Amino acid sequence: MTKLKKIMILAANCFSGQDLVDLILDDPTRQVVGVGRSPERSSTFAKYKTNSNLRNFSYHQFDINNDTSAFLKFIDNERPDYIVNFAAQGEVATSWEYPDQWLTTNAVALARIVNHLRRKDYLKKFLQVSTPEVYGSAIDSVNEETPLNPSTPYAAAKAAGDLVLSAYEKQFNFPLVTVRSTNVYGARQQLYRIIPRTIIRLKLGQKIELHGGGIAKKSYIHIRDVSRGELAILYHGSKGEVYHLSPGDSGIKICDLVAKICKKMGANFEESTVSIDERPGQDAAYVIDSSKVAETLKWVPKVDLDTGITEVIKWIEKNWDEIKDSEFVYQYRP
Repeated sequence: MTKLKKIMILAANCFSGQDLVDLILDDPTRQVVGVGRSPERSSTFAKYKTNSNLRNFSYHQFDINNDTSAFLKFIDNERPDYIVNFAAQGEVATSWEYPDQWLTTNAVALARIVNHLRRKDYLKKFLQVSTPEVYGSAIDSVNEETPLNPSTPYAAAKAAGDLVLSAYEKQFNFPLVTVRSTNVYGARQQLYRIIPRTIIRLKLGQKIELHGGGIAKKSYIHIRDVSRGELAILYHGSKGEVYHLSPGDSGIKICDLVAKICKKMGANFEESTVSIDERPGQDAAYVIDSSKVAETLKWVPKVDLDTGITEVIKWIEKNWDEIKDSEFVYQYRP
């Protein structure tokens, strides 16, 4: 029997992780080992649970900060061909209150992992899932050569982790590839994020808070487009390279995004929203250039924003009994 290629997903429980797991499982020649610090989620939030090849998936609970030794032994026992790292503290506002925790997860834990893995012979590729926020605010489009200029503790911690990995790639030929995508959205996203939060608040008859009036511009890309890009980069990306994933548009203001959702749900934008103070370090805009991955790996996004938002609305309505009783704020855990 042919040995299945083994892919380990760190933070397989998160929004992006669960979708990549589902996409990989579509290929019956792949075995996926999921790792997360929280218990496995229901099929409402984990698409892979309905995949016909679910038998090729296993989930294991580890905290990479506090279970480091056991976790590293676990990796050695599993001997994955590929590792994808989604593990991170990932919410900007809370990072101002607990910067040390963001650095611990996003940089220090990562340094321990890469220092261990560099001595192993089983790993073919390590995909680091980074963020464009490491570039800071960028009105003009940025490419993969743009200098890092983070403006929040979250972004600074992610940049630190990226730089540690890059140093090991340069010095020890660690098989690193890095991906940075614009704002990801879709069904099963964390409920505190702007698109699901807006839909939920409209259904509950609550006001939607717009930081700084919602004038910050973001670029939104559907989760399945990102997962397809990540998989192409993992398998075919060149070691040491950074790749961008973006929808290829100029972005949309938060207020216009919320207005679009209001229109789809038959709500009045002015009556449904309230302007509040801007968040510290909020990037005014960023648009990233993804021509590199389009040219080298033939990746292009397929899901437009209107179609994606409609999908999220339908997902929330279908699962409303479970979602309405869920937490709608970022769940910080030290």
